[in-house]
Amino acid sequence: MPEVKIYSTPSCAYCRFAKRFFEQNKVKYTEYNVAQDYEKAEEMVRISGQRGVPVIEIGGKVIIGFDQGAVKVALGIK
Repeated sequence: MPEVKIYSTPSCAYCRFAKRFFEQNKVKYTEYNVAQDYEKAEEMVRISGQRGVPVIEIGGKVIIGFDQGAVKVALGIK
C-alpha cells in the first residue's frame, strides 16, 4: 500500500469524510493539521499550489479535495 498523507483542518467536513473513508477501508494514513502546523501548511501549498483542504497525497500523487474515485484509483481499491 502506498504512503498516504492528508493535509487537513479540524473544521473541514470533507477532511472528515476522507479520514472516515480511509478508516473504513483500513488504509493507514498520516494526518497533518495545517491550521496548527505552519511548516506542513507551506508544504501543502508547495505540492498542491493552493491552500484549500483536504489535500491528499498517495504515493506521491496529489489529489485536491476528497475525490473518492481518484483516491480509489491511487490506492488500487475497486
